Amino acid sequence: MGNKRSVLTPTLIGIVGFLTVCPVVMLIFGSFSTGLGAFGKFTLDKYVEAYANPELPGIVANTIFFVFGSSTVATGLALLLVYLNTRTDIPFKFLFRIISIIPMMIPHLLFSVSWVLLLNPSNGLINLFLRQVIGFENVAINIYSLPGMILVEGLLDMPIAYLILAPAMASFDVALEESSRVCGGSTLRTLFQITLPILRPAILAAFILTLVRSLASFAVPSVIGMPGRIYVLATYIYQSIATGFAADFGKAAAIGMSVLVTSITLIYLYRHLTSASEKYVTISGRGYRPTVIKLKGARYPLFGIVGFLSLILIVLPVLVLFYTSLVPYSMVPSARAFSMMSWKHWIEVINDPVSLLSLKNSVFLGIVGASLGVLLSIFVAYVIVKVRSKASGILESLSFLSFSFPGIVIGVGFMWFFVRTPLYATIWALLIGYIATYLPYGVRPLASAFVQIHSHLEESSRVCGAGSFTTMRRIVIPLLIPGIVSGWILMASMFVRELTLSVVLSRPGTEVLAVQILRFAEDGLWGQLSALGIMMIFISTALVLMATLVGARFKPVEEAT
Repeated sequence: MGNKRSVLTPTLIGIVGFLTVCPVVMLIFGSFSTGLGAFGKFTLDKYVEAYANPELPGIVANTIFFVFGSSTVATGLALLLVYLNTRTDIPFKFLFRIISIIPMMIPHLLFSVSWVLLLNPSNGLINLFLRQVIGFENVAINIYSLPGMILVEGLLDMPIAYLILAPAMASFDVALEESSRVCGGSTLRTLFQITLPILRPAILAAFILTLVRSLASFAVPSVIGMPGRIYVLATYIYQSIATGFAADFGKAAAIGMSVLVTSITLIYLYRHLTSASEKYVTISGRGYRPTVIKLKGARYPLFGIVGFLSLILIVLPVLVLFYTSLVPYSMVPSARAFSMMSWKHWIEVINDPVSLLSLKNSVFLGIVGASLGVLLSIFVAYVIVKVRSKASGILESLSFLSFSFPGIVIGVGFMWFFVRTPLYATIWALLIGYIATYLPYGVRPLASAFVQIHSHLEESSRVCGAGSFTTMRRIVIPLLIPGIVSGWILMASMFVRELTLSVVLSRPGTEVLAVQILRFAEDGLWGQLSALGIMMIFISTALVLMATLVGARFKPVEEAT
């Protein structure tokens, strides 16, 4: 087994290193090359062209406002919800778990589109209601604005901030707060002088991670920003490869280098903050008793705020999409609108060969890609947890490196590589790119599962004469089922909804759902877009349910014994 481990680790380092380091290397070389057909011909022209653009300062300013604004909204909302959930007696706390998980299953592209359908200044449902029903003829709320982008991206990133802040708030020793109140401090003063300063590392970590997510975001800037002529770095890169007579991948690579360096720096800062959070641990070996703050008359108003947030995060996007897919054009819900409903847009999508191909490709990538990704994740997680060496540490760093890569940037790096191989313009290029980008989503749950499996179980199996393969099949794998299912669900849902990498690597014949939906949005075909979007949500939900049912059929404890 020792020999097999010694071979396995360098093999995995080679595979994972290729998947994560290769596109970065190609991105660097590509940024100094004159074009895809002249790779290796050194030039600085692409950097000059990209960074001498007089529009760049405005684009950078938009990016800074967008990234910091959406991160502030996301972290602020998450902090409010976490505090209400862990420190107060607010009713129906099960809603907090729903808010933190369910929105992650709704593709960002569709969430952005739903807000466009609501607040499009010309025919958004809310604006139509204000004009036609309320009578505000000259009033129009414009979603195609920087504040609109910040609001939508902040709502999308809020669950991520919540998942980081919730454990920190739950493990906070409230004896410190009680001491403040004994000394005469009010609840509000205690919050700002005791609670928030001690939670500073977790708050900063959540803020920085949402900075990374919003910097890498493409759905909101493309669906909301581009129609309003508000460009950020992600859409600046997209313009370089999607507009004009010829795609300029050298210029895109040059712009992408600054985005990549910024993202990696932020991830390094995030890891530093999370590792430094141990200095702020307030729960030790002594007894811990949480104290609940009585909201009194504010209980139900605050619950109303939480309920409203749940509505706009979960119910509204799906409801708006489904309604729009049934009506002939944008119209306020009314008796006339309901009488005109039909399945016309659904039939058009089903009869559209490109839409059907995108459905087929996305399902293939979701099932096959996630299965291959989880298989690789099993071996990577095994080496990380069970083979503790310098080589396994290198593998761990490589496996999580792609988490800091913005999808559209790394897609440009992959394009520089794939264009020189037979994989270019095939579904396999997307498959490799997806696995490379989302490998951390498979490794993380499986690494946690391996930690729970004591090495004595494997040793006992070998003592009884079982080989390594039998031990893995009869002992380890059954105990890993929950981790395998979690990793598969995460990867499958990410693959089905993936947009940023796909807009770069997708070519005619390899269209996926997100790319086809984006094309519908650019053409203003909201009915077909909504129908295809509901199909995407249905496929994601079906994959999750399928994996959950398969996982439920296994009983790891009984199998292992």
